[in-house]
Formats: sequence, structure tokens, C-alpha cells
Amino acid sequence: MKKEKIKNLSNQFFQEIQTVQSEDQLFQLEKKYLGRKSEFIGFLKSLKNLAPEERKQFGRLANEIKKEITQKLEEKKKELIEKSFDFEKESLDVTMPGRKKGVGHLNPISIVRYKIEDIFSRMGYEVADGSEIETEFYNFDALNIPAHHPARDMQDTFWLQQKIKNQHPKVKREEERLAMRSQTSAGQVKYMEKHKPPFRIIVPGKCFRNEATDTTHEHTFYQFEALVVGENINVGHLKFTAQEFFSQFFKQKVKIRLRPSYFPFTEPGFEFDITCTVCHGKGCSACQGGGWLELGGAGMVNQNVFEASGYPRNKYQGFAWGFGIERLAMMKYGIDDVRLFHSGDLRFIKQF
Repeated sequence: MKKEKIKNLSNQFFQEIQTVQSEDQLFQLEKKYLGRKSEFIGFLKSLKNLAPEERKQFGRLANEIKKEITQKLEEKKKELIEKSFDFEKESLDVTMPGRKKGVGHLNPISIVRYKIEDIFSRMGYEVADGSEIETEFYNFDALNIPAHHPARDMQDTFWLQQKIKNQHPKVKREEERLAMRSQTSAGQVKYMEKHKPPFRIIVPGKCFRNEATDTTHEHTFYQFEALVVGENINVGHLKFTAQEFFSQFFKQKVKIRLRPSYFPFTEPGFEFDITCTVCHGKGCSACQGGGWLELGGAGMVNQNVFEASGYPRNKYQGFAWGFGIERLAMMKYGIDDVRLFHSGDLRFIKQF
């Protein structure tokens, strides 16, 4: 009786599988015959109640039929997959050239900034940071730029409408105006308030000035400054540091020339030039035949700036120098329009 029952289940399965047309129907059929609650599995569980000889006889037969059912299910599944797969549509021509995978590119400003930070870090400098929104004190007062100085005009500075309550002991105003920082020097003052000399830092970051844009000017730009403070710092240290940096950056021997100039936060102040990196000082169209390229401003830190930072007057000396990172990138990569850096044109970015 049991033998006939299990054979009938087997025959019934093989009849039903012939009508299966989809993987879902096949799944339901497998569940019906091999699922935990199926009649066939129930029969297998009931074998434990038989005598040993009967259990051995019917157990062998049941396992053989289960194996046949499982094998037939696998064959049917493979058959259904092959029927549903469009080999012509999904075929792969291994002789066709592959598609190049797109990768991201750094803006040349980022490339140059990372290079600057790497060189100065190896020279023992710390990379300091500052906020892009500064108070009137840090952006102007502390840098020896008085209230009547033209740099505070609306034509040069992006002032914010918001004001904050003054909390700085050196400021007599009740409220402080806020501005988008016009130079990274504001970060130097904040650093000096929290640290005592000697130290060497660089302050890279974004700056903002309210001016018209053209091929060499932008209202938003990146600046980089170096500051060294100690008890015996002189102009020789400034010149050597600049010469060492530019020689490493341009991977060639570079000389520095200092020309007297005026900056409120330095005394004395200088404009500094480097030998042309194209003709090596011989004279060419890039340097207009002079052999020198004007790059930025520098000088010995004005003692008024030290006092604003909380240092005793005339106890420390230091030098500061800086320039626009875009200008350095333009020189390094031969870029002729500063506006390209912030244009968002991927054709420009993908070159680097």
C-alpha cells in the first residue's frame, strides 16, 4: 500500500512537470512535492514508525524517488532559463574595444595647493586654517588697516548685512561688522592669539574681493601665506625660504628679487619677483624680456600686528609673504585666463 502510494506521487509529479511553463510554476511545484508540509515529505517522516525491515525497504525507494524529482526540477529550471534568455541580444563580442572608465580630476588649484602644503610640511611648517567670514577687527584692525583705509570701501570688500555683538577686548565698538575675508592674513592673527613663538605656519584658503573680473582678476580666489615668528628672524630668512620653496615647486633653481613696497601689516614691505621659469632669467616673451616674474607681496611683520595679537612690542620679529594660488597655477600650467578655474567646464578640468 505504501509502495503504491509513493509511486503514485512520483508519477503524478512527472505528469505535472510537463505542463510547467515558468519559473514561478516550477517553484510552486517544488513546494508541493518537496516542501516541508508536502505529502511526500510527510511520508518520509512516517517511515520512523515502521518495522526496521520495512523502514529500510521503503526508505531506499523513497530516497531514490526524491533524487529523481530533485534532478528533474534542476533540469526543468535550466531549460526554462535557456528559453527565456535572448542569446543574440545578450551576446558579447570580445573583439570589440573596451570603454574607458571615467575618473575624476582635481582642479589645478587643488593640485597646486596640495603641492604647496607638501613642500612646506617637509620644511617644518604647520598648515593653519581660518574662517571665510571674519569680523572687522581680524580682517582690518588687527592687520594695521585703520578705519579710513581705502581697503574697507564697499568697492573692495564684501560686507555682510549681519552684525554681531563685540566680544574682543581690543575693540571699542559695541557691534562688529562681518565681511568675507579679503586676505588670509586674518587667520595669522587668530593663530598668534593662541600660540607663542617660535613657530612657522602657512595659511591657504579662499578669499573674496569686490572687483570686476577679467583674464587676471576674480572676485573669488585662493591665496596662500607663510608666517614665521621668532626672536631673531630677518629678511635673509624670508628670501631663503621663498627661494627654497620656488626651486622645489618649479623643480629648477630659482632666484628671488625683493623690491621696496608698502603693505599696512609689514614694515618694511616688499614686492618679490622670481627668475622667469621659461627662460631662466635670460629674457623672453613670458617675462617681457626682463628675466623676472612678479609674484606677490612680502615683508617683516609690523609690530602693530604683534601688539594686536597680544605680543609685547619689539620682542619678536617675523616675516610674512603670500600670493594667489591661481597665479602660481597659471604660471605652472600655462593657463591664460583666471576665470577658467571656476568656470565648471569639464573640458578644462580633464586636462589635469
